[in-house]
Amino acid sequence: MDHVRVLAQEEDVLLDPDRLQSLYDQLGDVEAEDVVCRAMEELAIRLSLVERLYRQDRRAEMRKAARSLTGIAEQIGMDTLCRVAGDVIYCIDAHDPVALAATLSRLLRTGERSLSEIWDLQGMHL
Repeated sequence: MDHVRVLAQEEDVLLDPDRLQSLYDQLGDVEAEDVVCRAMEELAIRLSLVERLYRQDRRAEMRKAARSLTGIAEQIGMDTLCRVAGDVIYCIDAHDPVALAATLSRLLRTGERSLSEIWDLQGMHL
């Protein structure tokens, strides 16, 4: 084994800019920006929590944290993150540790990418 190939794992994310625009239309720029910033902060915290609970083998609490992720992500149009968090919940419910490990890794990648994308969209001054 002279050559080891490292595979880059990038996640494409789907954001709903209309949902974000609707939030800005309903709340106004300042209040919507505050809501989005708080949601992003909370998502980062919960992603970290989900990972920590996984490492501690606390699946019931992990499921609850993943479920709360979906509600926050949905509010600001992070459709892919919602779907992947749902997949994590499915793997927990199915008691499939291999699928859970893989899906959790995808959730973390998707979460990171979604946060970057929403930050970029927000910077476009909706």
